[in-house]
Amino acid sequence: MKSGKVALIGRPNVGKSTLLNALLGEKMAIISDKPQTTRTTILGIKQRPEGEIIFIDNPGIHRPLHKLNKRMMNLVISSLETADLLCWLIDATQPFGQGDNFVLGLLEKVNRPVFLLINKVDIIRKDKILPIIDRYKDLLPFKEIIPISALRKINLDILEKKIMEYLPEAEAGELAEEKIYLPLRFQVAEIIREKLLAQVEDELPFVTAVYVEKIEDRTSGQRLEELDYTSLIKQKEAASSALEKGSSKTKGIKKKQEPAASEVKKKARRLKGLIYINASIFVERDNQVGIVVGHRGQRLKQIGLEARKELEAILGARIFLDLAVKVKEHWRDKPEVLDLIESQKEVLTRKD
Repeated sequence: MKSGKVALIGRPNVGKSTLLNALLGEKMAIISDKPQTTRTTILGIKQRPEGEIIFIDNPGIHRPLHKLNKRMMNLVISSLETADLLCWLIDATQPFGQGDNFVLGLLEKVNRPVFLLINKVDIIRKDKILPIIDRYKDLLPFKEIIPISALRKINLDILEKKIMEYLPEAEAGELAEEKIYLPLRFQVAEIIREKLLAQVEDELPFVTAVYVEKIEDRTSGQRLEELDYTSLIKQKEAASSALEKGSSKTKGIKKKQEPAASEVKKKARRLKGLIYINASIFVERDNQVGIVVGHRGQRLKQIGLEARKELEAILGARIFLDLAVKVKEHWRDKPEVLDLIESQKEVLTRKD
């Protein structure tokens, strides 16, 4: 059996987070067309018959201008040094540029196997792919060059098989002992930030952050901030699978008239009670508050509405989302604010 870490790296907006979600078959990283959406590393484990792959989604590689960006780039450098295999994603629709030269300079300094993944091949003509390969193939001694589409899941099965060929052998028992732990608090903050990014333009994506103060089950009074998000997703998948199996067994058997599915879901949410979430959106200047809030509060209301919809699907309960916008001047250069935001995330491998 094999096991190893695979770092997904590249310039901003080349599709690293989309690829991570596609490979894992679930949403682990938020998606946006705004640059520098991913600000931290996101880990996810893919189990295969031959072993497991620990994927690491990284912030887009760029020249850092603030302490926030320097921390982001430090995470990338750490991945370059500790991963067993590096996957350099490029956007097939974009020409080679200075950003690619910057990535190349970093890769030249590490001694790791590197794959070149040419993403978004679903939106270019096939005769454009070979010239791209010719442009990149001699830049590094790539172990593999694979055209893919993260969005359409083109060639991802080939990618996984090739990755397994280069991963190290794992010791007996190692695979079952470790798992990824991701606090619910972090994922809630990211979901809110995703909806925020969809609503704002210009500089706002760069100067906004989300901090979750509290997640509380109002029925039991239990605090849920540190709930294991990855375990929660697996539990929901198991419950859904069991429901499907039970449904298939009863096909063809006449039963009493069942209530509509929507009514069943509504009743389930009522029984599971209410989860209260208190979160703050940070901006850097007073005039940015009004932009996030919008005319008569409509933009903030829409952000909350979209976030609640996704969170209710995840948690299977009614959500009361208490959102506020707060000014934290120059927060991207203040270690204490950066530490506060980063404290929401403690992605680690741990023994069960």
